[in-house]
Amino acid sequence: MKLETAGNSLSTEYYFVSDLHFGGDGQLQICDYTEEFVTFLRELAARDGTVELIIAGDTFGFWELTGVEGTAQLDEIIKHHTRIFEQFRASGEKIKITMMVGNHDYDLACYPEFIGMLASYNITLDLSLAVVRQINGRKIWVEHGQQIDPYNAATDYGNKNALPLGYFITEALVSGASKYSVFGASDWLKDIRSVDVRQIPDWLISNYFYNEMNLFLRWLLMPFLLLLTITVITLFAQMLKFLGIFDVNILLDNPLVRAMGLAGDVLRWILTASMTVWFFVFVVSIPLYFVYRDIRGTLSRMQIFPAYKSAPTNEANNIYLDRARLVFEENPEVCAYIFGHTHDAFLVEEPNGRVIINTGTWLKILKRVSVRFGLLPGIYYPTFRLNYFRIYSEGEKIIIEYVEIPKEPEEKLTLLQRFLIIGRKPELGKPIPAKTVL
Repeated sequence: MKLETAGNSLSTEYYFVSDLHFGGDGQLQICDYTEEFVTFLRELAARDGTVELIIAGDTFGFWELTGVEGTAQLDEIIKHHTRIFEQFRASGEKIKITMMVGNHDYDLACYPEFIGMLASYNITLDLSLAVVRQINGRKIWVEHGQQIDPYNAATDYGNKNALPLGYFITEALVSGASKYSVFGASDWLKDIRSVDVRQIPDWLISNYFYNEMNLFLRWLLMPFLLLLTITVITLFAQMLKFLGIFDVNILLDNPLVRAMGLAGDVLRWILTASMTVWFFVFVVSIPLYFVYRDIRGTLSRMQIFPAYKSAPTNEANNIYLDRARLVFEENPEVCAYIFGHTHDAFLVEEPNGRVIINTGTWLKILKRVSVRFGLLPGIYYPTFRLNYFRIYSEGEKIIIEYVEIPKEPEEKLTLLQRFLIIGRKPELGKPIPAKTVL
């Protein structure tokens, strides 16, 4: 069955972005990429020919804006992002700007007044779940992707009361974090929306250790965590000594350690204390592991644990790939399936001259980097992947260009964090060719 679509413009070239996510409570109103986005809009307006920019959903953070409701949400966002909206208005006089609805700005589909409000900035709000554009006798299919995600799909699209589970999670976690971020040692808590949902517990531990933990307590714990590997070796040697196989004093009391003087005495004391601490941690962890397994089994029987385990993540793209292939099967003329939502930019080439494109996000993305030493918490490094896709025809060919806009994040890592990951950088996103020809 072919799904309902809307729009069949004949623009000569199309530009695609999504998941801008500007707006929200407190410090979430700060937009890190205002300069880059305004420049991008200005450059589009200067291009020759017929141009259409399609923003494939989640332009605004309505879910993160809990102080106002209805159309007042857009008024609040415009007030904080005047430069972007004025550039929308100026560029919209030269190009067509189409805005789709995502899950985080789902209210756009619920209040007809938004159509006129955005039109005053030369933005065409398209309420369809999928829009189609034609190029060289073929079609481009564009969705945000929320309706494929069971945690963020509106069961009755356009109904303000048909809010999915994702809304309540965002309201509780993201909006709540933005309000309490001001009480932290730094404003790290507001960046919760930049973290892969699976890594939030680890991210919280990391920021507690490096930003919030009492300074004396942190430096007291660090030797035990840094020397964990040596401690494990020494503890194992102690067990061998107990069995009469190996003399642990070769490690604890050798000429090299004695030559260190007072530092050697401190090192022996730390290793001895660390062995004692980690031995008891190991002993206690055994019964705790069985308790954990029993709790997990109970939740599984109650159908709670599987739901938690299958929660959507930024890397869970298989359902979207399946969705794209279904669209291709039911609509043979479609050459490109474009979506956003997961914040994971990529391009997959399919047989018969087709592509699946994820437009990524313009939000800051925090990526985990493992420390070089010991068992210290990982460090979350800020990155950006500001990008857009351009699709146009060249003779009988369809060209897809991928462009990244350079942006260096404001680095707020402490000296300790920078030292622990010295020489290490986060992994780059999936490679995307600069030019793809269909």
